[in-house]
Amino acid sequence: MDTALADVVRESRASWGLLYVLAPEGDALWLAVTTGPYEIVAPWTRVAVTEPVPVADAVRERRLIWIGGREEMARHYPRPALVLPYDFLLAAVPVASGATVWGGLVLVWSADHPPQLSRDEQDAVQTGCRRLGELWQQAADRGDPPVPPARPRTVPPSPGRTVPPAEAQAIAAFLDRLPEGACALDLRGRITFISPAAADLVGADAGDLLGALPWEALPWMDVPHVEDRYRAALISQQPQAFTVLRPPDAWLSFELHPDSSGISVRITPASKSHPADKAQDPRAPTTAPAAGPGRATVLYHLMHLATNLTEAVGVQDVVDQTADQLMPALGAQGMVLMTAEDGRLKILGYRGYSTELMNRFHASPLSADIPAVRVLTTGVPGFFPTFADLKRSYPATAHEDDMAACAVLPLIASGRPIGSLLLAYDRPHPFPPSERAVLTSLAGLIGQALDRARLYDSKHNLAHRLQSALLPHNLPRVPGLQVAARYLPAARGLGIGGDFYDLIRLDEHTAAAAIGDVQGHNVDAAALMGQVRTAVHAHATVGASPDHVLASTNRLLTDLDPGLFSSCLYAHLDLGRRRACLATAGHPPPLLRHADGHTKLLDVPPGLLLGIDPDTQYPVLECGLPRDGVLVLYTDGLVEAPGVDLDDATAALAGLVELADPTDLDAMADDLIRHAPAPSDDIALLLINLQSAPDNDDFGRLLGR
Repeated sequence: MDTALADVVRESRASWGLLYVLAPEGDALWLAVTTGPYEIVAPWTRVAVTEPVPVADAVRERRLIWIGGREEMARHYPRPALVLPYDFLLAAVPVASGATVWGGLVLVWSADHPPQLSRDEQDAVQTGCRRLGELWQQAADRGDPPVPPARPRTVPPSPGRTVPPAEAQAIAAFLDRLPEGACALDLRGRITFISPAAADLVGADAGDLLGALPWEALPWMDVPHVEDRYRAALISQQPQAFTVLRPPDAWLSFELHPDSSGISVRITPASKSHPADKAQDPRAPTTAPAAGPGRATVLYHLMHLATNLTEAVGVQDVVDQTADQLMPALGAQGMVLMTAEDGRLKILGYRGYSTELMNRFHASPLSADIPAVRVLTTGVPGFFPTFADLKRSYPATAHEDDMAACAVLPLIASGRPIGSLLLAYDRPHPFPPSERAVLTSLAGLIGQALDRARLYDSKHNLAHRLQSALLPHNLPRVPGLQVAARYLPAARGLGIGGDFYDLIRLDEHTAAAAIGDVQGHNVDAAALMGQVRTAVHAHATVGASPDHVLASTNRLLTDLDPGLFSSCLYAHLDLGRRRACLATAGHPPPLLRHADGHTKLLDVPPGLLLGIDPDTQYPVLECGLPRDGVLVLYTDGLVEAPGVDLDDATAALAGLVELADPTDLDAMADDLIRHAPAPSDDIALLLINLQSAPDNDDFGRLLGR
């Protein structure tokens, strides 16, 4: 797999590539292999399939996603563009074999690449994806299907040409004679070579610098624009430059020249007023202005976390985003998010710990002997560089995990602690003052997101209970009919809307079916939906015809004047005569599947939406109900999607109905829901199987006459 990934990167002339594996549940993509530095792509180690990032869209939509530059990235994917504000081009492609999608491939090209892929590059990408898909299929056939890894593998770059010893000595002598300094960085930013002149310019011993990150080994380089330019060079594959002050008064100019194996750096003295003579040359490396103190890697991760938390719609979202973004940024190996409920500790989510250990603490009484409880009640963070430090503060603590250091942070919202966050490390961790300040501030950000998420979950649960109360708990048993119903809330929002369905037993020979959609996705829409459904049910049970049922319900809505409108389809089913009479108020037309599988759209004469004009009349359509047929009633959420022609979507739905088994309505309903677009609207579905519909003589025998 590593070789196949390296091959597609090389043959497509990309700078580097990322290979994602789809989790068995199908809900997330996990980074499995990368040919670039893991530190830069760590925020996207785990990507939800519904997340607005290129690889998720590519896998979900099963197509190539091409981003032809920085502006296009910002326009289509603002969150990744905010975290990686550099010039580069990107392609995301699903990795599949046959009908099975195994994961996704991301390829990155340098900023000087043309705005479109060449034909050879497209062929290389397609061939590489097929090869990767075949390898995963072969592994699955052997009983070893791809699974999310504990940590992504990094494929090292090709070593390049081998330099003979004599040439290496000549190169070293050449560099030693130059008055300017030279050094080399690997893809992780670590120094792999530094000339004596460069070591003199930065004021450090060459032996101490080898293998170190410049911004860690040299404190005066620990400013964001230094690491930012390294990241820009690595991602854009374009030269970069910056100047920085070496205390007390020595200004140094750094030029970075990247390729796929690392970065060459040229170091020269510079004056403060003219930090880089080449800055006036448009072909010269770009220079970034200095920024405030702090570590760039952490800042990028935290920016990514802050952006994601603004869109978190539940407590589990906050847990996942905190773990996915915070742990890689801070190098933590464990995380636990906690709160208090009814006098007991409640663990909301965790990462890096066993379920058995978490279950022992979950619902335990609040005790001052537990660090998380003390932090939660006092709002004062705790930092423990070693386990011995933790033991001194909490003597009763037992070492039940493999962690060597931890920070316990209060989650503050509206000026009060609402929970605590534990971050754990498998090695001693000093927690310098600057990091303590960052962690404490970050915990406040998470606390605010958690407070919003808990409110959202409460509203969601209330909405769910209201929705459940308004929809029928059980559909009545009607001799001669088999039915199946489904309701699926919209993917976003409170999960409540105005879609409804109903099946009404009228007498021993007849029944009625109704389906509708009230405008809006809020409590008002749900309340009106309950009124519409009740009105339809009431008028139906007194024997009103379909046109009168809709006309009477329409007058009720116009009298109420709720400011909302509703669609509705009502069908009167005469089981003895196997006939149906239908009327519609602006609702999508139903489908009728015949015994031979042929499915047609019933052309019910259109009527105006309910709640607009009190005098609206609703024409009807009468049609036969074939034995072994299926009547399909649905709301528009099952077929409507942005950019999709409604006629084409309805025809596709009819095709699915034709292929389904009419004797298993539950399986048919699940299949239709599964092939629906990601719901931005609610979906209601009612299937009525007429397979057993008896004739008049059958009714008498069925009723014991």
